Amino acid sequence: MASNQDIPDVLVIGAGASGAALVWSLAEAGINVLCLEQGDWVARDAFPATNADSQLHWQTDFHPDPSVRKLPQDYPVNSDASPIAPYMYNAVGGSTVHYGSHYPRFHPSDFRVRSLDGVADDWPLTYDELEPYFDLNDRIMGVSGLRGDPAYPPKPERPSPPLSIRPGGRVLAKGFDKLGWHWWAADTAISSVEYDGREPDSGGYLRSLASTDLTYWPRALELGAQLKTNARVREILVDSSGKATGVLYYDADGNLVEQKAKSVVMACNGIGTPRLLLNSTSPLFPEGLANSSGLVGKCLMHHPAGVVVGVFDEWLGTEDGFPRGSTMLSQEFYETDTSRGFVRGYDLQILALGGSPLPTALGGLLGERIPWGEGHHQAFDERFGHTVGITIMTEDLPEEHNLISLDPNETDSNGIPARKGGVHPAGAKQILTSRLRRNAGWHLLGTARMGTDPGNSVVDRWGRCHDVPNMFIVDGSIFTTSACINPTSTIQALALRTADYLKGEGRDSIR
Repeated sequence: MASNQDIPDVLVIGAGASGAALVWSLAEAGINVLCLEQGDWVARDAFPATNADSQLHWQTDFHPDPSVRKLPQDYPVNSDASPIAPYMYNAVGGSTVHYGSHYPRFHPSDFRVRSLDGVADDWPLTYDELEPYFDLNDRIMGVSGLRGDPAYPPKPERPSPPLSIRPGGRVLAKGFDKLGWHWWAADTAISSVEYDGREPDSGGYLRSLASTDLTYWPRALELGAQLKTNARVREILVDSSGKATGVLYYDADGNLVEQKAKSVVMACNGIGTPRLLLNSTSPLFPEGLANSSGLVGKCLMHHPAGVVVGVFDEWLGTEDGFPRGSTMLSQEFYETDTSRGFVRGYDLQILALGGSPLPTALGGLLGERIPWGEGHHQAFDERFGHTVGITIMTEDLPEEHNLISLDPNETDSNGIPARKGGVHPAGAKQILTSRLRRNAGWHLLGTARMGTDPGNSVVDRWGRCHDVPNMFIVDGSIFTTSACINPTSTIQALALRTADYLKGEGRDSIR
């Protein structure tokens, strides 16, 4: 086994949304930081949408499910016992290479669920504490949007003007107006104009052009941060006092390497982080690292989602020349209204449905294929260019029986165990619905939850592990609750806040 004697102040595991933001912030302060990423760089011009076979990539090597994609940098995920299949991508930029760039913030109420509604738990921090980091992250990511959304506290001018809501959005906006429902142009991590040296995303590639390999990482590397790709971490090492001393990882050639560090930060998402913690056993931590609470891997939260697709007579166009993702949203039903018979809420996201023939024939978001045989072409013609979709995204409250565990029967290519777990106002002529989307596991939250009590949480309000004083977690696994909105903006704001803590009050953790 090789050993790297260069000892960074901070060793970060994972180069995705949170890892990239934290590394940049630490590097800006002159801190010696090294990041290990099990994937590699994805070329900016990868997966051109103009190629005739482009949509085949969505079904194969660019599929969002790693168990379908099966690339060397992936690890299998056994989701047989789960109604929602987890989606993720391993690369510099992480799943931001593959996301829809929908970029809303959590609401102030999302941090006070217990106080307001008597369920789950309050976060040990507030929206106001995160607000400056939301603003900073928006500027670096080049978020497009429209100022003045009444669903939120006042925000500064968005860095980039809003994207078009497109013909389908205009149809639904008229329907929402008739009902008196809130709707607003979505905040999106896609620049609508040239921004920070990046051209606007015109939908020319399947991969996202708002990913952190194009926003945070160039800045971080220029500041002196180090990044090693194709480096798959096997376990985190600790000394006899319980402090993290580094990691063991496999390099691109399959060699096992020890990397020492003064502190360790995990940024591996809500599945990768508990997987690694549970795999890091020792006499001090026989049930997995930082797991004295027994909650590592438990309280997994997705965002259960249903879909409504309206089929219209008028031509609404295809999405060629547009970035993918939500163009507008309604938060009419976001906050608790007890007259509905339940607490918490849901949001409605209006989606830019794929305009290519293959996803249309395969049923798109619904997964409801157009039947083969007689009538296929007529049904296809009715849908293609004539549909608008709404995703109804709900809040998933933390429950311990929703969990991540190690699967001894499945491993990745280095032998590391896998994970297993258990309306019609707009005039549409036809409504297609799904009860629960299985293909909705983008948001992986809560499996190393944040809290003040070490007995019922894994990390404190700064992301520091209660059991390991020089180890931090900054990905979605630390979420106390999930809200009913996409989490990437909040994940990155938390990472930037933890970075500031490490640069100031928590500096002793990296010495």
